[in-house]
Amino acid sequence: MTCDEAEVLIHALIDGELDAGHARDVEAHVAHCPRCAPQLAALRELRDAMPVQGLRYAAPASLRGSIERAVPSPVKTDRRTLLKGFLAGGTLSALAAASVGVVILRQDRDSIVMAEAISAHLRSLQADHLTDVLSTNQHTVKPWFNGRIDLAPPVVDLTAQGFTLIGGRLDFIDGKPAAAIVYRRRIHVINLFVRQGAEGASRTPEFQVVQGFNVIRWSDNGLSLLAISDLNREELDDFVARFTAGARQAQQS
Repeated sequence: MTCDEAEVLIHALIDGELDAGHARDVEAHVAHCPRCAPQLAALRELRDAMPVQGLRYAAPASLRGSIERAVPSPVKTDRRTLLKGFLAGGTLSALAAASVGVVILRQDRDSIVMAEAISAHLRSLQADHLTDVLSTNQHTVKPWFNGRIDLAPPVVDLTAQGFTLIGGRLDFIDGKPAAAIVYRRRIHVINLFVRQGAEGASRTPEFQVVQGFNVIRWSDNGLSLLAISDLNREELDDFVARFTAGARQAQQS
């Protein structure tokens, strides 16, 4: 593990967000690195210095009086009307709770997908793990996935546009196989993960920063695509736009 990789993961280690394997790798690197060890020590001191107690805020007693004065006095109502109100309120509460539950589950699933994609990206940067099929020829890379994954990933040659196709490999995200198409822009590696199904992904590319990496996620033609790199946002946006255009042109030809 390099210092640049460790520095990205140190904050996640402090927050307890790393899996056991990555946490062990970071701690092993830091134990023998004079550059990263002080950073980790300083972050741990900062975390330990934060008070655990006294973080809750108790509203003053006067707040209750202010609320009671602002809310109109309740009107008299019969038992049947009151019961209907409770039933209606219960139904609405159940629907709201179900909606919140769906949102939370979707957010959890998205977080899992992102975390595992970042882990796969980091693993690929290690020696001899970037590609399973090493080729700059899209007609070599795409057929390699036949029989290895239940989808035909789009593979676009963007070398003329400055994004060199390196090859591809089989990876796993969220417990499911994913095709990883690998490109290089100068010294920057771009991992493009392609999975079956477009759940959780919009057709419009969505950008975010995850653990220091730039990530763009979108869906197209029933596939979920996710590009990860330390490349700057403008160039990664350009890569996604060129890749999408090239993939659609290939579909039409």
